[in-house]
Amino acid sequence: MGKVLAIGPYSDRDAAALRDDFDAVFLPGLDDLAGLSPEDRAGAVALAYLGHHPLDGAVMDQLPGLRVIANFGVGFDAIDVPAATVRGITVTNTPEVLNDDVADLAVALLIAENRRLNGAEGWLRAGRWAQGGDYPVARKMSGRRVGILGLGRIGREIADRLAAFKCELHYFSRSEKPTPGWTWHADPVALARAVDDLVVAVVGGPDTQGLVSAEVIAALGPDGIIVNIARGSVINEAALLDALEGGALRGAGLDVFRGEPHVDPRFLALPNVTLLPHVGSATAETRAAMGALQRQNLRAVLDGRPAVTPVN
Repeated sequence: MGKVLAIGPYSDRDAAALRDDFDAVFLPGLDDLAGLSPEDRAGAVALAYLGHHPLDGAVMDQLPGLRVIANFGVGFDAIDVPAATVRGITVTNTPEVLNDDVADLAVALLIAENRRLNGAEGWLRAGRWAQGGDYPVARKMSGRRVGILGLGRIGREIADRLAAFKCELHYFSRSEKPTPGWTWHADPVALARAVDDLVVAVVGGPDTQGLVSAEVIAALGPDGIIVNIARGSVINEAALLDALEGGALRGAGLDVFRGEPHVDPRFLALPNVTLLPHVGSATAETRAAMGALQRQNLRAVLDGRPAVTPVN
């Protein structure tokens, strides 16, 4: 078997498994491929990838014998899948195993913003409660009209959870889907106009870039909250910041950002946001399952079998 390369900040557990199972060679980032000898690059047949930097055709051409790129994560927008397909490279991801964690976090962000949990905790920590001041009342979350932008695997899990909160559910997807009576909207603006809060759960990539536009944000209105657990590229961040600063939107709960891990400093000055460092799948149980599925995909392709969860 040829060389298996592993690129990205793997945990000790996953790194050990990749070494034990594949005798993997580890590199910190894609730029480090250039430091390999021509022989080592030519001998690489598989790439285990954990990262968000663009993996395009030029990178793939450095590894002419590459047969599979196994992505650690459900989102594969960093990988140029058409370029991989043209080169006969199988691309895989790790869907399903992280659905629960990401859906749980989306609901947590919606609760946190409606109930202003961060502000209430800060009030207590600053001693203002003990000084005799009750924290200002927040808003009820149960029973709100919530729109799900993207009713895929994760979007469906989010909607199922919100149904238990007695929410009226609306959604946008490319076509209407079988649901227990949820309302489908043909475009994001119509969805935003019909709901109180909007949860973004579409896949990233060129097709959804800027899908949550200034028009969508304006349609949601000043009582609205936006939660994004998808990709930062899906939202027009400048329009979002303008709305949050100007009172045209009540709040936002964000786990993803454009240009992350670098976050626009305007977000940090806002009191009406909950900001998280892309931790949607960050539980020990789910990360272990993601690593295991990534290795199953590697093994399947290298053994000449179909990938377990292929993208192309």
